[in-house]
Order: sequence, then structure tokens, then C-alpha cells
Amino acid sequence: MQGVTVIERFSRTFRDNPSLSKLLIVFTVSGGGLVAYSEAAKSYENPNAGELVEANNRKKKVVVLGTGWAGTSFLKNLKDPSYDVQVISPRNYFAFTPLLPSVTCGTVESRSVVEPIRNIIRKKHVDAYYWEAECVKIDPENKKVYCRSNLDTNGNGKEEFAVDYDYLVISVGARVNTFNIPGVEENTFFLKEVEDAQKIRRTVIDCFEKASLPTLSDEERKRLLHFVIVGGGPTGVEFAAQLHDFVNEDIVRLYPKVKDLVKITLLEATDHILNMFDKRITAFAEEKFQRDGIDVKTGSMVVKVGDKEISTKDVKRGDITSMPYGMAVWSTGIGTRPVIMEFMKHIGQGNRRVLATDEWLRVEGQDNVYALGDCATINQRKVMEDIAAIFHKADKDNSGTLTVKEFQEVLKDICERYPQVELYLKSKKMSNLADLLKESKGDGVKESVEVNIEDFKSALSQVDSEMKNLPATAQVASQQGVYLANCFNRMEECEKNPEGPLRFRGEGRHRFHPFRYRHLGQFAPLGGEQTAAQLPGDWVSIGHSTQWLWYSVYASKQVSWRTRALVVSDWVRRYIFGRDSSQI
Repeated sequence: MQGVTVIERFSRTFRDNPSLSKLLIVFTVSGGGLVAYSEAAKSYENPNAGELVEANNRKKKVVVLGTGWAGTSFLKNLKDPSYDVQVISPRNYFAFTPLLPSVTCGTVESRSVVEPIRNIIRKKHVDAYYWEAECVKIDPENKKVYCRSNLDTNGNGKEEFAVDYDYLVISVGARVNTFNIPGVEENTFFLKEVEDAQKIRRTVIDCFEKASLPTLSDEERKRLLHFVIVGGGPTGVEFAAQLHDFVNEDIVRLYPKVKDLVKITLLEATDHILNMFDKRITAFAEEKFQRDGIDVKTGSMVVKVGDKEISTKDVKRGDITSMPYGMAVWSTGIGTRPVIMEFMKHIGQGNRRVLATDEWLRVEGQDNVYALGDCATINQRKVMEDIAAIFHKADKDNSGTLTVKEFQEVLKDICERYPQVELYLKSKKMSNLADLLKESKGDGVKESVEVNIEDFKSALSQVDSEMKNLPATAQVASQQGVYLANCFNRMEECEKNPEGPLRFRGEGRHRFHPFRYRHLGQFAPLGGEQTAAQLPGDWVSIGHSTQWLWYSVYASKQVSWRTRALVVSDWVRRYIFGRDSSQI
């Protein structure tokens, strides 16, 4: 009994203190071992934690909508105890969505990629509460959000309630974009949530079980075992690779009579799959899929999805053809959720495709409302909109002309406020403004040479061409959540001592440095224990060694030691015993 008590205490210590400096997890199976090691973040120490908050200092209410990448990253990094945080989401967990394709085929179990949101907030040094409900309306004038509970508490339907806020963080993500194509909603499977991955897994097994029945014709068996994936992006490509491995490594041994009838088709409307990747990765992926027998049809746009047939249009020729299928997975892009569309109309953004924020992630025109992740995009200000203000701020002596030296003094603030300036200089391989003015004027430019407002406009006229929207990825959402939490942690300090760039329209400096996305690379698992990676510095790596890098990165990015241990153990289990094909 004493031994049990020691084990319980040891276990409780690690559960209650997840940010211990180091942890070693050893899995020993059949005499072999796998060691997974990761450095945890340092625990937050608040020097004022012991001080009591005065009764007249009411805590600011922060309402967080959503428990996806953006919302969870914000919660995990919020450390200031002066906030009262209320989390509202229809799902009470965070899901590690990059591993959903692995869940569809049993490579990883669904429980291994989710972490209860209450586990996350109970370990915080701030007052945080979670309510399982869905936001149905945002009222910025009265600083309220109206919610509908997911649970029927009294038998009279789902309960509705309103929540007040001082700060609102919108991180509700996005929905699947069907492009209003007939039959997509009714007949295809999406891959956005854990429930979607579970449905796909059950349906794949169902197709093989039905095809094994003795009463079916060969034609019907072929239809049932034709799996169609619409969308050649990272999710569609990874699912196609996972499905191919599942079928060829595990399913064929269990269903030997129908193994030769299986067909996997990947449909992509553009000329190539993985368009956002380097051309070397795109070419390798297409060649590998061809060798594996995955039929990649580029330039094929889906126009209709029936319950047994899917119709596509050839983008170049315009021909429409139909093919029978047993299961179709739709992975073509994202759309705006209805509650966000209504909110956009309410605040005058009804003509936009997605909610617009400034560089500090504040919804445009709403001082206390922030939006991050897939539901929003940063509306970067154009240099040419502020060109006169920039010129006036740089012209300290009010001479009406500007020397290169004068402009160089504010160039750092300009590059921070308008990152397209720095991108333009890099794209043109220019080191400073003198090079830019030289290109514009066509002659030698010295620091003492003065330029007027027209010369200045001419030099910067092409800068805004470098403006780009951030991709809707987990990496972007996660970084935005961390950034916003750090802003909230230093809100009072930066109110007194602004640390951001110069306000070109107005006096002083901005409170915070604007958000800057740092691209850390991207992976494309291609099956057969091979992965392609495109990392910073235009470095491309493809092969088995990159697969181990993928394992390491995805294990280290899990939100808790629990999920990290579960995912690694799932990989080991799959390697030794194969994937499970039961219909649980």
C-alpha cells in the first residue's frame, strides 16, 4: 500500500506541475526502447502573486470565443492575474488538427490529439472559467456576446444567455467552404474536426465490409472501393497518403478478395498539387503518387456531387465527366462562419470576405475587440495611404524637402509599421533607401541630396506590391495567440511606456510592436515513411530522414505531456502491431 501511495504522489506531482523543466519518457516494447525528450517552458513566476487585489480594482473581463489554435495559445500564455477570463466554445477541448489525417486511418487515436480545455485553464495563474456554448451574436456597442448552450438542461431546448466583456478575443476559426456546389454538404466528408476524422475512419471500414458481401457485383465493389479526395492542398495530400498506406499495409491482409479493386483519386482544380510548396516538392509528390498508384487529376473542378457519382469539369477543355465513388472527402478551403458574417455587417465590413484587423490584431474600428486565427486577416496599411504623413514626420526641420539621412533616421519605424518596405528592399536586393532613390531618380544619390514629396512618392510607389495576406494555418494562429497574450500581459506597462513604432498619423508611439509572423517551415507527409519539408532559408528536404524530423516536431508541439506521450506511444504501437481496423 505504501508503494501505491508513492506512485500516486509521483503521478499527481507531474499532473499538477506540467511545466517541470525536463521530462524523460521511455517506452520499452519487446526488448526495444524509444526515448522521446522535450524541454518544457519555464514556469511563470509572478513577483506580485502574494499581493491582494484591492476591492475597488475590478478585474477586467476577457471573453475568449473558441478553443482552437489561436484561443488556446492565448490562454496558455496569458499570465497577468488582473484579468477575469471566460472561455466560450461548443467543444470543451483543444484538438491538434495537423494530425487529423493520421486519425482517419488509425495511425493515431482520436483521444491522443485532444486536450480538455479545463485541464489547460485550471493550471493558470489567472481566474479562468469555461462554458460549453456557441456564440450566436456579438454586440460591440453594449459589449456583450449572446450565446446558446450546447446542452439541453431543462428539456425545453438549448439555453441562451448573454456575457459582458471588457475585452473580446474572437478565435472561432472557420468553416468548410463548399463554394455552393450541389451535393457537397450532403454527400462528402469534411476533415476539420476530430468528429470528422472519426466518421471517415468508420466509413472506410464500412466500404470494405460492404464490398466483401457475397451479393454484390464486381462493378458495385469497384464503386464502393473508389475513394475520392477533393483538394490537393496539404490536408488532402496527407489524407491520400495515409489512406494508401492504411490500405496497402493493413487492410489488404484482412480483405484479400477485394484488395485489387481499391482505387484512390485526388482531384485538384489547379495545375499542380501542393501549390504553396516549392516546385521540387510538388514534382516529387506527383511522381511518388503516380508510382504508388494514386490517380492525381489536376485541372479537374468538381461541379456536382451525387450520392454515388461525382461530376468534374476539365478546366482547360470544359468537358464534364462523371465517375462513381464509394467515399468522397472534401478539403478545398475555408469560409467565414455565420456569426462572423453577421458581425462584419454590423461593423461595416459586410463587403469583405473575412474579418479585418489592424497589425495589432484589433478588429478595425473596435478598440476592445481582437480577432485572430482563421476567422480574421490583418489588413496591412498601404504606404501610399500615409505617404504625406510619413514625409512630414521625417522632415524634422519642416523644410519641405527630405535628405536621405533624415529618412534613414525613421526608416526602422517605417519598416516595422509597413513591413512591405523591408520586403521590397530585400526583393530588389537593396540595402537602404539610397539604393531605392537611386533606382527612382536614375542617378547617384548622396545623403545630402534632398528630395521633395513627389520624388518621395515615386521612390515608394511600388512598395505596396509586396503586401501579402497570411496563410490560414495553425502556425499563424498559434503565433497570434502568443503575441496577443504577451500584449495583455504588458498592457498596463506599455500604456505608460509605449514600445511600438512612431505614430505617423498622430503623436508619440504605438503601445506595442505590431504582430509579425515568423515562418518556421511546413511539412507534407507523402506516405511510405517519407515526408517533404520546406524550411526557412529556402531549404527543402525530402525522404525518410525528414519523416523523423516530422515526428520530432509534431511530438514537441503537443500542448501537454499527456498528449505527447499518447501520440508517441500510438506511433510505436502502429509500427509494431499495425493500424487498428475495428469499427469502434
